[in-house]
Amino acid sequence: MRRFHAGWVLAPLLVACATTPGGRSQLLLVPDEQMEQLGVAAFERMKATDRLSVVPAKSAYAQCIVDALVAELPPRWRRLRWEAQAFAVAEPNAFALPGGKVGINTGLLRVATTQDELAAVLAHEIAHVVYRHAGERVSQQQLAGVGLSLAQAYAGRNASPDQVDLLIAALGAGVQVGVLLPFSRAHETEADLAGQELMARAGFDPAAAVRLWKAMQAATGSRGRPPRILSTHPDPGQRIEALAQRVERLRPVFEQARAAGRRPACRSGD
Repeated sequence: MRRFHAGWVLAPLLVACATTPGGRSQLLLVPDEQMEQLGVAAFERMKATDRLSVVPAKSAYAQCIVDALVAELPPRWRRLRWEAQAFAVAEPNAFALPGGKVGINTGLLRVATTQDELAAVLAHEIAHVVYRHAGERVSQQQLAGVGLSLAQAYAGRNASPDQVDLLIAALGAGVQVGVLLPFSRAHETEADLAGQELMARAGFDPAAAVRLWKAMQAATGSRGRPPRILSTHPDPGQRIEALAQRVERLRPVFEQARAAGRRPACRSGD
């Protein structure tokens, strides 16, 4: 795993105001390049320490969908080295880190049973990256006096597993490492809407987003609680309704993509 110099990570940072693709103002204290390097290093650590799927076809399946989605992003985001990895974890979940690193838990494939449904989840996670939500969250922690200690821990100074896990959680992979730092409701709504549009532009059926989140809601099972991926929305029903309302609006986008030859054919490998 690449080491970072504490002075580089902890250097004084000027307050930076930015704007999301949707026009919302956001506060970013850490430059994109540093966030991307942290994301890549965190992903490498996860691949070295977490249980990877022993079925390469599962990672290839996720990579196929990621590639189709990324092809519809602006050039600034297409230039990243996007990589998908399947982890042997039963909890149905996925994440995307700054730097273009995407993980899926194999348990997600029991809920997202079609390529369009899995695309709904991965487009949502990719939208978190494009909207720089991890950068916002790390910036907020810095203002609260927490982010700096996490960055110092990741730089290798007095690092403990718990501290490193917290930083990975701040970057957007909390459930994967057993720590839950959910994105805000505003972040989740942005990722829902931007992700659904992205999947339509890539030739995936936007109605699959509705089917996917209904399946997630139904995945409560004997545990008596929904998958943790739903915990960031206080009302999953409203999330499903908002996505359903946009299906007809996005139908022409989807049909235009298909007419233009964007017809993803990703196979699950099961």
